[in-house]
Amino acid sequence: MQFEEFINHLKNQLQKPLPGPVSHQKYMHEARLKAILQPNHTTRQSAVLILFYPFKNEAFLPLILRPAYDGTHGGQMALPGGKMENSDENLIRTALREAQEEIGIKAIDVSVIGQLTEVFIPVSNYNVLPVVGTISYRPDFFPDETEVVRIFEVGIMDFLNVENVEFRSVNVPSGKMKVPGFDVQGQWLWGATALIFQELKDVLIRN
Repeated sequence: MQFEEFINHLKNQLQKPLPGPVSHQKYMHEARLKAILQPNHTTRQSAVLILFYPFKNEAFLPLILRPAYDGTHGGQMALPGGKMENSDENLIRTALREAQEEIGIKAIDVSVIGQLTEVFIPVSNYNVLPVVGTISYRPDFFPDETEVVRIFEVGIMDFLNVENVEFRSVNVPSGKMKVPGFDVQGQWLWGATALIFQELKDVLIRN
């Protein structure tokens, strides 16, 4: 599917009701599925940017690998994004600002076309809004070395072709846990980012 055709299709699909939690369940680990966990008054707001751009006659998007550290999300693949600051007028601004800071894209060039369902991350007590945007050219990326080890440019067909859930053991603050996810260019993608991409996939392939 050519880039413009893909973006038009995505815009139309984002106008329909979102599948939300029904999609998210596929990549939730067993403990999360059993627990009833909801945001509360202490939950912090954050946003990530799903940024599509044309490359190789296809729609691509950037993913980042975070540095290994002792925190909750160290060493994980993720979408560019972060917590809402007092200066952000809304979560869309948060997603654009964080993406500009982390990977060097020009936020002013991004057209926001919609959003997906918020994802609650109990272990860090964040509520994450996935913002969907497009940019008309392949960006020059300038990663913030304190936030990003590597940027992966990933074609959307790589995600759409993922059919089977796999399980791997990962290190988490409480020890090792077997989690569902999938491989992206040799890196394991799991957690909130996997939930977001499952909903994106369901949005794209539904009638």
